[in-house]
Amino acid sequence: MSGLTAQVRNPEGWPVPGALLTVTDLQGRQLARAQADDGGVVTTEALPAGMHTAVVTAPGYQPMAQVARVSASGAGQLGDVRLQPEADSVGTPPAGPWTIDPMHSEVIAVSRHLGIASINARFAEISGRLDVAEVFEQTKGFAEIKAASIDTGIQMRDDHLRSAEFLDVETYPLITFTGSGFKRIAGDRWVMAGELQLHGQHRPVELDVTYGGHGPDPWGGVRAAFRAETQLHRSDFAIDYNAMVRAGVAAIGTTVKIEMNLELVQGESLPQF
Repeated sequence: MSGLTAQVRNPEGWPVPGALLTVTDLQGRQLARAQADDGGVVTTEALPAGMHTAVVTAPGYQPMAQVARVSASGAGQLGDVRLQPEADSVGTPPAGPWTIDPMHSEVIAVSRHLGIASINARFAEISGRLDVAEVFEQTKGFAEIKAASIDTGIQMRDDHLRSAEFLDVETYPLITFTGSGFKRIAGDRWVMAGELQLHGQHRPVELDVTYGGHGPDPWGGVRAAFRAETQLHRSDFAIDYNAMVRAGVAAIGTTVKIEMNLELVQGESLPQF
């Protein structure tokens, strides 16, 4: 037998998957806890009859509390629950296609060297798009990086990194990421799950994403800003450590941090100036 049921939505009426419904008695003792499904519907187990307190929470939204009446059968209805974004949230970009602007975007790989310093490698050529869904969590994305555009500031090292001993850019000219959806962590912080293709290897990767907001630009368009980070393990992508020694980047850590600062323009393509 079901207990207390609610349909959790955002201010625009879209479901909030993963929202938590917690029910306590009037003395504060927890009676039940349940999580909303992909449609935002949440239902607890049967509850004691009477008046209880129901609290609905979700990352990035303000908590909502109200009194719930449970019948003698142990069931009750909260109905349509609308959660409001946290005060510091800038929301989400408008639905539709957004195109990465390579002139105002960058991808940097950071690795530790000898445990005391960092080596930064910048990839200068990136393209891609974000297809923002009406339900932002269902947004898809794609990014493509030209492996040969790697730049550490030292020509000899860059040549080694491009060679067959390391990135092998002749065989694997592109590094790609395909994103399959967002999950809100808190405020304007999200996780985007997807697949990374690097050096002939395909691996699942999660990006920690911060949305910086959107607004008009001086050229009559609309732009959105995102920052994304992730950690990669060298061994996951068949990178030969001995090749790293020959490339002059020996004694680096087993992980590489990827940092992306992305500016996207609303629309199917970039404006022509």
